Amino acid sequence: MSGAARVKILSADEVKAYIEPLVDILIDCVEGGAAVSFMLPIARHKAIDFWERAAQNVACGERVLLIADDLDGRVVGTVQLVTSFPENQPHRADVSKMLVRRDARRQGVAASLLAAVEEVAREAAKSVLVLDTETGSDAERLYERAGWQRVGEIPNCGFTPDGRPCGTTFFHKLLSPSDVATTTRLTSAS
Repeated sequence: MSGAARVKILSADEVKAYIEPLVDILIDCVEGGAAVSFMLPIARHKAIDFWERAAQNVACGERVLLIADDLDGRVVGTVQLVTSFPENQPHRADVSKMLVRRDARRQGVAASLLAAVEEVAREAAKSVLVLDTETGSDAERLYERAGWQRVGEIPNCGFTPDGRPCGTTFFHKLLSPSDVATTTRLTSAS
């Protein structure tokens, strides 16, 4: 699906317009066992609140939200780039809430989202990216294949949606300063 998935950045208003499919993705992932901050049973209103807060953060310029849709226009994945950090970390961003519908996995959606969010980071002059994921998850292998470096693991850092303790593995990726500088110059010139 890597050629079939279309990735786009959403404005705050677009996030609001996409709340329902984003809620569906979040619920699908949590019900599938993804340790992404929510417990079972996940109430729809909690998922709606989460995405409404995300829209507010997008409007404030604190994060960028991307979605991937398939050829039929169905939203099948999402990821966020958190860009708001203290003034001594203007070059840093966190990749957050990489979510792909279970029926769209292993089709290149996550890889497309990851490549796109890295490009968004370059365009925002971010050279240090950080993320965390459930230890032992398929996502770990995705990040390693994409050149992310494992930093370490915290055992029992969180819980799976059904209440079992799970570890969290942290990764970072240094984007080439020349890539960031070139992208920034090209973006500034437009």
